[in-house]
Amino acid sequence: MKNLLIFSLCLSGFVRSFGQVAPQTEGMITYERRQYWTKVYEKLTFLTKDEKERQKSTWGNDDEWKVKMKLVFNANESVYTYLNETGESDDGTYNYRLDDFKLYRNFAQERKIDQIEMLGKTYVIEDSIQTPNWKILNEIKEVAGYVCMKATTEDKIKQQKITAWFSQDLALPFGPENYHGLPGVILELNIDNGTVIIEATKVELKDNTKPSTPAPELEAFAKIDLKKTKKMKGKRINNKDYDQLLSTHMKDSIKAQRNPYWSIRY
Repeated sequence: MKNLLIFSLCLSGFVRSFGQVAPQTEGMITYERRQYWTKVYEKLTFLTKDEKERQKSTWGNDDEWKVKMKLVFNANESVYTYLNETGESDDGTYNYRLDDFKLYRNFAQERKIDQIEMLGKTYVIEDSIQTPNWKILNEIKEVAGYVCMKATTEDKIKQQKITAWFSQDLALPFGPENYHGLPGVILELNIDNGTVIIEATKVELKDNTKPSTPAPELEAFAKIDLKKTKKMKGKRINNKDYDQLLSTHMKDSIKAQRNPYWSIRY
């Protein structure tokens, strides 16, 4: 307990001063995001046991939906979005349109700008960064070649348990989806006991202190101005508006016995 308290104090100090840790670092992390629809239905409290079993039978072994994501970052900013502009079917026979989804973070200014398509409309959420309330645990595992520590939190609106695995070897507070603020980049995210798993498959770094040896894979990203993501189209709202939209949608959907996750991100 004493060690955990000391580590927690170190964490709070790190979040305030992270910009001094790796001011020259740029990089891109590729993630695979996997969502399992039978597990989504298993979480719906209004369904009976028989109805949940029918959903499992209907989906069979085809309940997994996966897509590639990317996190592009420098010392102070990050952008999290889809790796490609369109999605591709598992057999590669067709492409499909992906929803609007870009998450921009500026930790130096403590500001965020998100473009999220949900509930049949595209919204731009511009407000201050809200850091989850993390509990860091004494467990480690390897993800994408990096030793990672475990941390947990909770999404109270969606009533989801969140487990993150972060690496202190990548000493920046970034992460996928709306999760960040740990003393290292989050390389794996587990939402609601495996209903959604977001796992890093490739980590590409560039150290600007060594311009003579750039990472070739990052050359296409080296000239990206992350601030351009501020030019987003959509209805502008703030954090409070966004939380209210989600909360109302969740309550209305459950009351009407509808799956809320057909129109919002799990």
